[in-house]
Amino acid sequence: QVQLQESGGGSVQAGGSLRLSCVAPRNILSTFSGSDMEWYRQAPGKERELVASITTNGDTNYADSVKGRFIISRYNAKKTAYLQMNNLKPEDTAVYYCHQRRWDSVENWGQGTQVTVSS
Repeated sequence: QVQLQESGGGSVQAGGSLRLSCVAPRNILSTFSGSDMEWYRQAPGKERELVASITTNGDTNYADSVKGRFIISRYNAKKTAYLQMNNLKPEDTAVYYCHQRRWDSVENWGQGTQVTVSS
């Protein structure tokens, strides 16, 4: 049973933008709004790394490598988290994963979406 569904990945040239979406269709609204949401990425041959996070209160945190370029947000009424990625660089190429940390300590992962940035 799919808990998180990601979309929005694709191929883009350096300097371009993409917006990733992560929807939790099986969540009731209170479950989603009570969850911290995160975006991770994993490049070939590298470990999965945390890119951005947003708490239930809307507080955000970013990896140094994406600060000033990526924006994480959430729309609780749509049970969706977003990652707006601007000024993309080839080193941003990776599979991006949505991660949910629920209030009851349950964690869910999305299936991943590929982002490819060409120079």
